[in-house]
Amino acid sequence: MTTTIEQYFTTEDGVKIAYRIDGENNKPVLVLANSIATSYHMWDVQIPVFTENFRVLRFDTRGNGASDAPAGDYSINRFAGDVIELLDFLHIEKVHFLGLSLGGFIGQYLAINFPERIDKLILANTSSYLGPQTGFNNNIKALRAGADMAGFAEMFINNWFPKDIIASQPELIAEFSDEIKRMPQQGLAGSFAAVRDGDLRKTVALIQQPTLIIGGINDTVTIPEHSELLAATIPASKLALLAAVHLSNIEKKEEFNQLVLDFLAN
Repeated sequence: MTTTIEQYFTTEDGVKIAYRIDGENNKPVLVLANSIATSYHMWDVQIPVFTENFRVLRFDTRGNGASDAPAGDYSINRFAGDVIELLDFLHIEKVHFLGLSLGGFIGQYLAINFPERIDKLILANTSSYLGPQTGFNNNIKALRAGADMAGFAEMFINNWFPKDIIASQPELIAEFSDEIKRMPQQGLAGSFAAVRDGDLRKTVALIQQPTLIIGGINDTVTIPEHSELLAATIPASKLALLAAVHLSNIEKKEEFNQLVLDFLAN
């Protein structure tokens, strides 16, 4: 297996993006895109399985993980541009793309606007729109006023995991919680702005790639109806609902992995 340590490249607008590649060079490339307020390590449990068949490229979206966190509002357009620049930097023409939550927004935008770069698309625990704007604006205002990240860590943990995992796996929860607490406030604020302003409800119908949509029956962020709407709107799509909350790749990793591998194999 060819594995890189964490590496960086710089976007055209001067933002340093962290990325990592695992797997053999001669295998098809699978890109994994993260939820808001996480790093690419949220996919660590997938790597041993996915690298059996794929060269796996992971990255931290701007404002998140080890990537730079410039001031100001971000956008789904800019996040997607970072991915295209990374693929160009690595001389990778076409990829399978798996995005969860915020990563799913990015995947939708890429499939719509850069269809020649995306082979198969997997959208997990995501939506074509998340509202209302008031909640995002209140969070952005609080962050830019210096709000304590501990409160946001608690909010995310309760949105991402069921109570039994929170109670029984303290090391896992601490790992995700610490990641959030380390996150620059302006990075989270900028990321919230991107989700607030992202509305792909009409254009998502333009996606022509084979698409797998994975939803969580117990997800209170991207509720099951969001996954069902994506499936009803994207022509060549199939829907799978897991008995999971938001980070279904961790909570139901075996089922999640099998869904992904079966979809990409056919």
